Amino acid sequence: MKFLKRLFKIGQAEVHSAIDGIEDPIKMTEQGIRDMKQDLDKSLEALAQVKAMSIRSKNEVEEYGAKSEDYNEKAMLILKKAQSGGMESQEADRLATEALIKKEEAFAGQNRAIADKEKFDQNVLQMEGNVQTIKQNISKWENELKILRSRVKVADATKTLNKQMAQLDSNGTVALLERMKEKVAQEEALAEAYGEIANNSKSVDDEIDKAINIKQTKATSELEKLKEQLGISDSNSQN
Repeated sequence: MKFLKRLFKIGQAEVHSAIDGIEDPIKMTEQGIRDMKQDLDKSLEALAQVKAMSIRSKNEVEEYGAKSEDYNEKAMLILKKAQSGGMESQEADRLATEALIKKEEAFAGQNRAIADKEKFDQNVLQMEGNVQTIKQNISKWENELKILRSRVKVADATKTLNKQMAQLDSNGTVALLERMKEKVAQEEALAEAYGEIANNSKSVDDEIDKAINIKQTKATSELEKLKEQLGISDSNSQN
């Protein structure tokens, strides 16, 4: 029976959230809390009913007690009336006897009501204890659920981080960096090689032009020619 109830509870949890092959602790705890709250509602309802029966038994005790005293008082009044001559003695004895019989019936009813009340009171105490236990369990499991949810979040975050760390290929990263450095060195060497080729590809004219400043030489020659045309000599310019 417990096995079937367990299967039924698993089925309920699966309705609230799909479970991937195994029982999800959080979903099972949530389902357990829902079950306990349902039990609490039923226990509170039953407790109210038992308390109502206890109150009814208490009222019956009082009612039967009042009837017992009333019949006893009536029997006494009947006997007193017969004693004073207001009623025949035989009739008074009969009615007084009937009253005392009613008194005993009421007394018996009172004792029965007392026994019922004691039984109901014991049930009330027991059920109140059960209700208190269920409330404590609900509070306990709700706190456990909060902690469990927090632990799951931390565990998931840690798992994700560790998984990412585990998937890092440090050797591959170093190899990539080495390849990049090699590529940069190769590009730098290639640029230098192109520079050397460019220098080697200069013509003889370029080398001659580089050896002498053609522009400066031409400008100096033109300056000399212009001075000659103007009759300016270096001595005049110095004076």
